[in-house]
Amino acid sequence: MPQKEVLLTYEGMKKMEEELEFLKTVKRREVAERIKVALGFGDLSENSEYDEAKNEQAQVEMKILDLENKLRNVKIIDEDEIDTKTVQVGNKVQVLDMEFDDKLEYTIVGSTEVDLAENKISNESPIGAALLGKKKNEVVEVQTPGGIVNFKVLKITRGL
Repeated sequence: MPQKEVLLTYEGMKKMEEELEFLKTVKRREVAERIKVALGFGDLSENSEYDEAKNEQAQVEMKILDLENKLRNVKIIDEDEIDTKTVQVGNKVQVLDMEFDDKLEYTIVGSTEVDLAENKISNESPIGAALLGKKKNEVVEVQTPGGIVNFKVLKITRGL
């Protein structure tokens, strides 16, 4: 089965590469040391420190594999290619919540760079997916977990 393309900014790719490097070098060594110390405690059948260290080792290795797979399938979002006529990944979009007359601003990013604290939403999220392809002044109906929300697109800019 072909892997899904991973949309990332250049900055997002660098962060992912740095995390991978940290896991492969520092974190692997730390976990190996914890396993070595836990082995010194003797009987493995009742050694919770050993079990915890082995579980952490498995989690670290899974994360490494996940990051390697994502990096193999990266498509870098080139800011120069970001259009502001229609909403796409890499855009910052100002919308009006028509029910509450409230202006909101979202940056549409790939799923691996979501950061709700910075209003970076995934192109695969209900709001992100509904906004994709929309133009300024278009109204979009979004099915959210809280119900149907109507947004009017006010402004589309480059968001990266």
